[in-house]
Amino acid sequence: MQGTILAFDFRSGEGVISGEDGLRYRITMQEWKHALPPAVGQTVDFQPAGDIAGAIYVIQQPSPFSGDKNRLVAALLALFLGMLGVHKFYLGKNTAGLIMLAGGTIGWVLVLPGLAVAVIAFIEFIIYLTTSDADFAARYVNGPRAWF
Repeated sequence: MQGTILAFDFRSGEGVISGEDGLRYRITMQEWKHALPPAVGQTVDFQPAGDIAGAIYVIQQPSPFSGDKNRLVAALLALFLGMLGVHKFYLGKNTAGLIMLAGGTIGWVLVLPGLAVAVIAFIEFIIYLTTSDADFAARYVNGPRAWF
């Protein structure tokens, strides 16, 4: 059966698929058969067993432009406004954004925190540019990863 991933929690390793039959099925990582982690919007093929999805295979990745997080936008924000952590806020990583904001503003009093934030922002700019759309979405948008 085919379906679409509605939600996935990386901490618990569980999520929900909406099947083409209109029912919802639970996802577990033991049944996930793809190299990249599950992402909301992926079209998958699976074997239903009660309310659990088994042998889950990805059929189609969501378009990188269908969501509200684009890696090129994040890269440009990291380059031009990375000192203020704007790219972190854009990706929904608010704690990391606050750390960069503090280091990029008041951190210059001690010099080293401000310099560290500038280097981190530039490294993330390069990583965002060189990462594929699917990897970017899996790591930085849907995943728990906040730092490079």
